[in-house]
Amino acid sequence: MTQEIISEKKAETALSVAIQGYPGAFHEIASRLYFSGEDLDIVPAHTFDDLVRMVDNSETDTALMAIENSLEGSLMYNYRLLYDGNFSIVGEVYLRIKQNLMTLPGKKIEDLTEVRSHPMAIAQCRDFFRKHPHIRLVETVDTALSAKQIEDENLQTVGAIASTLAADLYNLEIIAPAIETNKLNYTRFLVLRRNEGLEEVENINKVSVSFAVSHDVGSLQKVLTIMAAYNMNLTKIQSTPIAGKQWEYRFFVDFTLGEHLDWQQSIDALKPLTADFKVLGAYRKGEHLEY
Repeated sequence: MTQEIISEKKAETALSVAIQGYPGAFHEIASRLYFSGEDLDIVPAHTFDDLVRMVDNSETDTALMAIENSLEGSLMYNYRLLYDGNFSIVGEVYLRIKQNLMTLPGKKIEDLTEVRSHPMAIAQCRDFFRKHPHIRLVETVDTALSAKQIEDENLQTVGAIASTLAADLYNLEIIAPAIETNKLNYTRFLVLRRNEGLEEVENINKVSVSFAVSHDVGSLQKVLTIMAAYNMNLTKIQSTPIAGKQWEYRFFVDFTLGEHLDWQQSIDALKPLTADFKVLGAYRKGEHLEY
């Protein structure tokens, strides 16, 4: 992917999309692939808190938020944001993450003393840097921002781990492409929209919910039994502690729907066995995309 991905003219009616990160971030790439063919106004958010505030307050039309990575697991804090937010999941996309080491033009890896990037990007590339122990790894808030800082500050001995789009935007040279340890490295992004009517999403076949269960033997098993009976295919289950309730947990569950079962029927089947039940979204199962 090169800079032509962001060369589209913005129309007055462009869809505004909040992303965590800065131009060239993987959030932007995922947004442009998911909304392919649409005029977009990408709105950077410094943190995930800023991102959900934007969509909660209708400052943007929609937002993309990373929720899990196939290698490093879930972004736990983002589950809390999902539960507390005044928005719904209306879609998802899986993006193949290719991490690249970039520097100012003409530099070699021997010239570097430091490499900056987001903690998850660094974690995905640790095997590569074990071969280069002279380099100090520094965690930052964003992959693309790390690349931008190299250009802005003319950092001669600093590299960044980021996307090919970031390298193009900030005039950097990729000196080591695709340095992630595992090449089947995908991040799942959720598409969020404030108070979106779930019935307006076409071809719904996946549902995300949150709930608690009683602190009794077999309480969660009863929920899973119902899901199996209705042919709901569990694709993700994540637990988080419930504040103020010792050793009690909230569950976040994603499942795809079986034949002849609509999303509302699935909710009606699960609700009686749970407490504090919340529908986080009903949407179309996402595609796995590369760039």
